[in-house]
Amino acid sequence: MQGQNNGAVKDLTVGEPARLIFYFTLPLLAGNVFQQLFGFVDTLIVGRFLGVEALAAVGCTGPLMFLMLGFVFGMTSGFSICTGQRFGAKDFDGVKRSAAICIALSFSASIVLTIIGVIFCRDLLIVMNTPPEILDGAHDFIGIIYGGVVMFILHQMLTNLIRALGDSKMPTVIQATTLCINILLEPIAIIGLGLGIPGSAGATIVALTLGNILCLFYIKKRVPYLHVRREDFSFDREFLIEHLKIGLSMGFQSSIIAIGAVALQIALNGLGSVAVASFAAAHRVDGIAVMPMMSFGVAMAAYTAQNFGAKQFGRIVEGVKKCIFMSCSFSVLVAIFNIYLGAEMIELFVGTEAQQVIEYGRLFLIITGLSYWALALLFIFRFTLQGLGQSFVPTLAGIVELIMRIAAAVFLVKWLGYLGACLAAPMAWIGGLLPLAIAFFLTARKLGRSV
Repeated sequence: MQGQNNGAVKDLTVGEPARLIFYFTLPLLAGNVFQQLFGFVDTLIVGRFLGVEALAAVGCTGPLMFLMLGFVFGMTSGFSICTGQRFGAKDFDGVKRSAAICIALSFSASIVLTIIGVIFCRDLLIVMNTPPEILDGAHDFIGIIYGGVVMFILHQMLTNLIRALGDSKMPTVIQATTLCINILLEPIAIIGLGLGIPGSAGATIVALTLGNILCLFYIKKRVPYLHVRREDFSFDREFLIEHLKIGLSMGFQSSIIAIGAVALQIALNGLGSVAVASFAAAHRVDGIAVMPMMSFGVAMAAYTAQNFGAKQFGRIVEGVKKCIFMSCSFSVLVAIFNIYLGAEMIELFVGTEAQQVIEYGRLFLIITGLSYWALALLFIFRFTLQGLGQSFVPTLAGIVELIMRIAAAVFLVKWLGYLGACLAAPMAWIGGLLPLAIAFFLTARKLGRSV
């Protein structure tokens, strides 16, 4: 690779860990915020221009989006961990072969997920006890999103491959550009063309398509490590299984957690449209608020994968310690923001008149904000273990989160109403954190003996 223009790829196996992780996380944070802003913009524009009922229709599809798109995010992140490990080991032919496997597996998954999603999305909404007055709008939105899932998969696959090589800046630029296109297209589709809720979903798919074209152009011009050749698609069985093991495990972890979110949404739907709209708006704010913690976690996956490939085990443990301090500090700051400015954020979606929606949303943000420290630790331990290629304990933690969310849906919502729904996420985070923390400290001892 001497003499080639390799863009902004970064070797994370050399240099001061805290500095590397922090500066890798910053553009990653911006990119994740832009990604969350897709949903934020959808909800904001729909709520403002189409009303609370339309807001509830789009909002109640959140768990179904999480169910599929969460799987996509986890799966493609898992595939790219293998790519990062090869890059850390300086096996550049292995990087190309890994990218080829990522492409083949991602497109295969997109076919299966599109068919399943489009066929069963309305049935899923009915099973979720979606209020009749918002069922058609919810189906219009999620049906189009599921129909365009290949664009979501391509977007995640390409940006995760670039990040696996240590470049967290360009994916952020691409995501920001895609978001700007989406912001431009949504009002045109919803208001100008009069397409309503389907226009919101369609604008998102078009924006992602244009963003993917930009991403492919960047790889072609600046990232020769990812220039896949025909011979790279001659898969080695063991190498293929390695990708499937990590990718499917991380995908299923996200899906397991999403099932809990679906169960909670079913319980929420039984509380009426006001509760659904409140939860939807607050969840959009929360989705952006948790991005610092998630971004530090994702950074640890890339950092750990490269250092594991390079057999720099001591650097992994040191990086985790530094990352805990940084991420927990951010968790305190965003919690303060949510607690004191949560009501104002909810007003962005519904205006100042819907006071019950605002109060419900503020309650959710206060309760979750006080538990962000647990989420920060959960992300760090989970992604570090995944960067090491471990899958069992992260999956176990996902099952614990599922149990906690279902328990909240079945018992707490019944006993406490909306307050019970607000307690679901903190219960899940703390429950999932316990096995991850134990597994990490046991693994850290083994890594220390290997130095």
